[in-house]
This record gives sequence, C-alpha cells and structure tokens, in this order.
Amino acid sequence: GLILGGVGAIFMSGGAMGVGAATGLSAGICSIVEAAEQTQMMTPDQIEQVLVKAIENMKSVSDDELPGAVDGVATVADCKTFMANLRAGK
Repeated sequence: GLILGGVGAIFMSGGAMGVGAATGLSAGICSIVEAAEQTQMMTPDQIEQVLVKAIENMKSVSDDELPGAVDGVATVADCKTFMANLRAGK
C-alpha cells in the first residue's frame, strides 16, 4: 500500500500538471496497475480492487467533482486501453 501510494503521488503531482488533471490521474493510476500486472505481485482480482479503491480515494480528496471514472478509467481493461492510447499519442 505504501509503495503504491508513493508512486501514485509522484505520478499524480507531476503528470497532472502537463496533461490535465483527469488524464494525469489516469496515467498515474494506470501506470501502477500496469506495473502490478507486470510484476505479478498481485492477482488480477486484487489489482482490480486496488484500482477501484484508488479512484474512490481520489474522489474523496478532490475539490472538483470527478466523474465515476477518472478520465474514462474504471477497470483494468480501461487502463490497458488508456495506456495504449497514451503511448500512441491519442
């Protein structure tokens, strides 16, 4: 939890500035989801649970009203699509 939170904070504070808050948040969250899958340190169900909780946490601390999903990201599959689009420059 501490590692995920620390890495997420780095991505969110730096990434959100240049590419828009929602996109920056999605990039940070999805980068962590991607890393969790690559390291196989968590089961797919655990990764999904962490993703849902991360979005809930962001909604609870945001001054602005965030949508149900952060920039269209609500599932691990959404993260895969988001990261592919981000890499493709979409």
